[in-house]
Amino acid sequence: MAQELDVITIGRASVDLYGAQIGGRLEDMRSFEKYIGGSPTNIAAGAARLGLRSALITRVGDEHMGRFIREELSAQGVDVSGIVTDPERLTALVLLGIRDRDRFPLIFYRENCADMALCEADIAPAFIARARCVTATGTHLSHPLTEAAVLKALHLARASGARTALDIDYRPNLWGLAGHGAGDSRYIESAGVTAQLQATLPLFDLIVGTEEEFHIAGGSTDTIAALRAVRELTGAVLVCKRGPMGAAAFTAAIPESLDDGESGPGFAVEVFNVLGAGDGFMAGLLKGWLDGEPWPRSLSYANACGAFAVSRHGCAPAYPSWTELQTFLTEGIRSPALRKDAALEQLHWSTTRHRQHDSLRVFAFDHRKQMEEMPGATPDRIAAFKLLCLAAAERVAAGQPGYGILCDGRLGAGALHAAADRGLWIGRPVEFPGSRPLTFEDEVGEAGGGLAEWPQPQVVKLLCFCHPDDPEDMRLAQEQAIQRLFSAARRNRLETLLEIIPSKVGPVDADSTARLIRRFYEIGIYPDWWKLEPSLGEAGWTEVCAEITRHDPHVRGIVVLGLDAPLDRLDRSFRDAARHPLVKGFAVGRSIFGEAARDWFDGSIGDAEAIERMAERYATLCGVWDRARTAHQMEMTG
Repeated sequence: MAQELDVITIGRASVDLYGAQIGGRLEDMRSFEKYIGGSPTNIAAGAARLGLRSALITRVGDEHMGRFIREELSAQGVDVSGIVTDPERLTALVLLGIRDRDRFPLIFYRENCADMALCEADIAPAFIARARCVTATGTHLSHPLTEAAVLKALHLARASGARTALDIDYRPNLWGLAGHGAGDSRYIESAGVTAQLQATLPLFDLIVGTEEEFHIAGGSTDTIAALRAVRELTGAVLVCKRGPMGAAAFTAAIPESLDDGESGPGFAVEVFNVLGAGDGFMAGLLKGWLDGEPWPRSLSYANACGAFAVSRHGCAPAYPSWTELQTFLTEGIRSPALRKDAALEQLHWSTTRHRQHDSLRVFAFDHRKQMEEMPGATPDRIAAFKLLCLAAAERVAAGQPGYGILCDGRLGAGALHAAADRGLWIGRPVEFPGSRPLTFEDEVGEAGGGLAEWPQPQVVKLLCFCHPDDPEDMRLAQEQAIQRLFSAARRNRLETLLEIIPSKVGPVDADSTARLIRRFYEIGIYPDWWKLEPSLGEAGWTEVCAEITRHDPHVRGIVVLGLDAPLDRLDRSFRDAARHPLVKGFAVGRSIFGEAARDWFDGSIGDAEAIERMAERYATLCGVWDRARTAHQMEMTG
């Protein structure tokens, strides 16, 4: 069978709930960030970010947290077909905090959890045969049931010629050696654990651990003696992690000093959070090892991945993409606190996003002022009409990717909430309609504090009426508002869409929009999406696409707005825009819902007809865009 997977990890899978407040006791945390967790889960995610084809074998509960792990891993490119859903047990949880650079309190909620029910029956020989490497971690050697599953996977891997690796990952309380409140304990001597580990060491080609972890594996607190005891049992490459001193690899006999092992460069970064650093290290090491790199190069990957982890909040979210890692290795450290390096953080953000969109056809019914001014419109009737808009969008999308909506949370909350599980891209506006200078909806707040209540998939959409020749006081007021909003969106891990309409402010030429875009990048605003006017023309589209690409080659893309234009004018605009790959589609509203809304609010038509008319217009517009894009592609290829 073809080995289309590079690595399968096996073992723990949990949801990490990280205290959002820094410098206090876990007792004093007010809120928590939610990430995937568990050493094998983190390693699989980190390896996928580096370009390895990774998979995970574990169990999760048949509930929301189990689904979260599956969805998050899938979004990161990890094969989840080896994850078993346990109908009886809950997904494991971990509560973690960052007290200071030396104390990281954590509590494991793993009593009869799903991943500790992993058994031999969960290990499919055909699945193991797909991989070039199987990587195990120490916790699942601590119980006979899970140990049997790991051993079966290892024996199958070796029989098929795959490599095997062990991250010792010693957590004393997961071996029953410390209480629930000692989750951050890293070493307790135990002859029983040593014997258990040593029984499996001959099965591995690569063994990785800290000095303390090799102490438990080797049965000695003298690191060289411990490594030599391990060497007597296995010919595996031994990699000893040494914290800020990097790591050392030993391919043969153990020398007198750790300094005599093969090593890669270390990275002097600020220690902010050591939790998960070892998993990031392992992901980087596997990348180098499986790519056939020499050990110094492999260790440079590993050390750099560990450096990213210790300098950021969370475990798996901190790990770099391959592009980010290569940039870091080339350019070096600009700031020891990597999370404060704005350019590096932007690269991290833009190269680790989920859910790519090759095309995006958006039905925009986030309008508030325009609907409020229609005869017969009341807040309750507008809310009801927006549910009809959602129904029309769903009818056209029919479960296919590449479709979305723009909907507000003030008048359209019902539709916005209903759309959460419909598979649509969702954008949500924040500006107070028509405001210039910008102000934000009360639910958002002038500093963007209300964004903390938004679900993660919702995209922050901001419309700004601005012009490159705005008076300085107007320009500064708007720029400062956008900077506050952009900062709040990033803090809450929300993507942004920036819509700019200079033609409503003053005369424009082919360069007007590009000048605005250039200015936003100069002040540190990097939207994930741009929403631009349809009437830019060929020269205007060429200029704005060049400006965006120059500053942000990893941008999501551009969507074209409608401005209530008739279909024939949008057709011409789409043909111009579709010639540029950076333009992914459109976000159009009144051209779709305008007539139906007026007739529905005055009682001329009912719900079914309103949905039918909007769905027909939306589908027509989607067809116009698709034909424009296809025509350009045929032109380029033929």
